[in-house]
Amino acid sequence: MAQIDVVVADGGVTAPAKRTRVLTSLLLLATTIASASAMRTVFSPVQEVAATDLHLNDFQMSLLQGLAISIPIGLLAIPVGRMTDRGNRANLLFSLAMLWTIGTALSVFATEFWQIFAARMLAGIGAFSSLTVAISLAADLSSPSTRGRSLMLLSLGNMVGAAAAFAFGGALLGYYANAAPLIEGLSPWRNVLLVFAGVSLVLSLLLLTLREPTRREISESNPALSVALRELWERRGLLAPLFLGQVTVVMADAAASIWAAPVLERHYNLTPEQFGGWMGLVILGSGVIGALVGGFAADFGHKSKIKGGILIGAVIAAALSIPGAFFPLMSDAAGFAWLLLLLLTCGAITGLVTAAAIAVLVPNEIRGVCLGAFIVVGAIIGFGAAPTMVTLIGDAIGGPDALRYGLAYCGAATSIAATLGFATALIKAR
Repeated sequence: MAQIDVVVADGGVTAPAKRTRVLTSLLLLATTIASASAMRTVFSPVQEVAATDLHLNDFQMSLLQGLAISIPIGLLAIPVGRMTDRGNRANLLFSLAMLWTIGTALSVFATEFWQIFAARMLAGIGAFSSLTVAISLAADLSSPSTRGRSLMLLSLGNMVGAAAAFAFGGALLGYYANAAPLIEGLSPWRNVLLVFAGVSLVLSLLLLTLREPTRREISESNPALSVALRELWERRGLLAPLFLGQVTVVMADAAASIWAAPVLERHYNLTPEQFGGWMGLVILGSGVIGALVGGFAADFGHKSKIKGGILIGAVIAAALSIPGAFFPLMSDAAGFAWLLLLLLTCGAITGLVTAAAIAVLVPNEIRGVCLGAFIVVGAIIGFGAAPTMVTLIGDAIGGPDALRYGLAYCGAATSIAATLGFATALIKAR
């Protein structure tokens, strides 16, 4: 692991024991984000089986995977960001972890569309809001010059969790198709969610050991929300195109993670047990590569003589994601995997660079509100609109069999928009 400079309140470098404790805290944050990511993603490898069991169509599944998550985040991300700026973040993160655990557990026993919709909403509140809190904590555990590498751990955790959801979710689905259920009468896909909820509960309890770090880089203590929003508005020239870039990346990645499994089952005739393992490796590989490249690119760009150089990596990665968006149209599963790897790697790079840019360019006391605003827009447009947009495009072209084309066209369009957004943000940052 690259060395991370840790600074205490008086500005001096910590003793080895304190450094170890801080690195342990960063790893715990990464593990927590991994748990959140897994709870958010685990429904994807089982969604075809769940849809059959619950008699749901693609449009209804897009609502479960998109709107169910975006509604609560759209309503609560700003308040959570405000609590992040003003309250005890360690306690807040534990509460959010319990929410996504309970939401996943309730999904196990849902029998109607609106029941599982409500359970998914509860899981979404915790899983997405936790990013704001974790980024804020990680930013105060490291110096500005190494903040990109600190956030790299969170990016890795996010991808590890999603990879685990596909790899273990697919494997468990195959296992429980032939083994006794954990609870009598529980269908295989429900057993998978129950196992993940149990593991999440154990990981959530570890957060009780997390200590609240000293806040750094504060120019005004606890500013009013109106003041915070005004300060964000004053930075609109930079933040608006940055919003555009990151939100459209979220759209492409969200659509890919949600609809990749159905495309593999329908058009490549693969089962979750067959593709779960290598899909997990693709997601994990993209996370590792993206986090490493994104972390070092952010720090390198920040140290360069180019004003706004911290965003250079995001511009390049967004441009490279355009060809990756055509992964659903490949003639075989190997081509599908390689282009999906490219798309998700570029998404991981841009996500980390964006988080690092906010952590460096936005003052601490309004950072949570800024991140919350990003999550609101990302949730409403990225997760709320993108999954349904794919189904609508596919239906317009040729129905459920054209899902792959809807996914490709949606991904390409959003990747182009992301490139333009990040490029504009880079120019505005000068």
